[in-house]
Amino acid sequence: MANIKSQIKRNRQNEIRRMRNKSINSNLKTSVKKVETAAAAGEPTDELLREAQTKIDTAVSKGVLHKKAAARKKSRLAKRVTTST
Repeated sequence: MANIKSQIKRNRQNEIRRMRNKSINSNLKTSVKKVETAAAAGEPTDELLREAQTKIDTAVSKGVLHKKAAARKKSRLAKRVTTST
């Protein structure tokens, strides 16, 4: 447990940010998984892919993902969708 006042505040802020990042990451993973399962089942994935890409972009804007990591994820996801169709 920290004794310094600024560190106590920093710990509170870090916990709030951690929970926010966890929520964004969880939503992102869920939408990507939906796209992958739909692609594997041969169902239409256009709308799901668009939603997943939007979630990836949101994660970048919130600072949860790096922009190059997001580009890589979107590219690989699109590739999986087109090869399975």
